[in-house]
Amino acid sequence: MIHYKNSAEIELMRDAALLVSKTLTEVARVLKPGITTLELDKLIGTFIRDNGGIPSFLNYRGYPFNSCTSVNDVVVHGFPNGKALNEGDIISVDIGVIKKGWHGDHAYTFAIGDPGPETVQLIQVTKESLYKGIEKAVAGGRVGDISSAIEEYTAKKYGYGVVRELVGHGLGKSLHEDPQVPNYGRRGTGAKLKEGMVLAIEPMINLGKRDVYTESDGWTVRTTDHQPSVHFEHDVAVRKGKADILSDYSIIEAAEAANPHLFVGRAAALPS
Repeated sequence: MIHYKNSAEIELMRDAALLVSKTLTEVARVLKPGITTLELDKLIGTFIRDNGGIPSFLNYRGYPFNSCTSVNDVVVHGFPNGKALNEGDIISVDIGVIKKGWHGDHAYTFAIGDPGPETVQLIQVTKESLYKGIEKAVAGGRVGDISSAIEEYTAKKYGYGVVRELVGHGLGKSLHEDPQVPNYGRRGTGAKLKEGMVLAIEPMINLGKRDVYTESDGWTVRTTDHQPSVHFEHDVAVRKGKADILSDYSIIEAAEAANPHLFVGRAAALPS
C-alpha cells in the first residue's frame, strides 16, 4: 500500500532528510586516508543524536551499526570496521534517521584521492543518472519512467551494470514503503506517480557486470567481478511539473570540495 503525505508531513520529512544531508556533510569534512569506517559510524551516530534524531539503521532487522559504509566493490550495506581507508578508495556512505516520527534516508559516494579515470567517470555518471531519474518523478507519470531514465543513461549509454537485486523505495513513517523503485525498467509501466508520494531514488551502478552476491554476514553486497560500485540516493517528493528534492547535496559538495583528501572529478565533461 502506498502512503500519501500532506504538505505538513512532507515538510517534516524534509527536516529528517536534511539531517541526513548534514550528517553526510560531517563525513565529507573528516574523510581522509587512515580513517576507519568504525570511526565514521561513531561520528554519524553521535551527530544524529546530538541533532534530535535517531539512527534508523541501527537494529533495523538486526543491522548492528548506525550507517552503511560500502568501500570499492561493496555495493551497499557494508559493515563499518576497523580497517583504514586508503588513497584511491571510494566509499558510499548510506545513512537513515528518524526525526519526529519521519524517516530520511540517502547516500553519497566519495573518492579518497584519485581512484582513476574509469571510476571517476562511474561516480559522475551514477550521480547524473540520479538526477535523470528525479526529472521523471512527477505526478501523472509512472515509476517505470524513473527506472528507464536511470537505466538508459548508465547501462545503455555507458555500458555499466545496473544492480537489479536492490531498488529504491517509498519513504515515510517507515524506512521502506511501497512502491519499489527499480533502476531498470520500461517507460509507462509500474505504479502511477501521484502528489504526496515520497520516494528514495537510489541508483546502484557497477563499473563491470550487474551481478552481485551477499556475504555470509547476511548484509554486505559485493559485485561478483569485484569491480567498483557507486551508490547515490536522494529523498524526493512527487509534485506536478517538477519533483521536489527534500535532501540537499549542495552542503555535502561544498564540504567535499573543501577537503583536500577528497577527489572531485568535475574537470572534464562527459561525452554527449
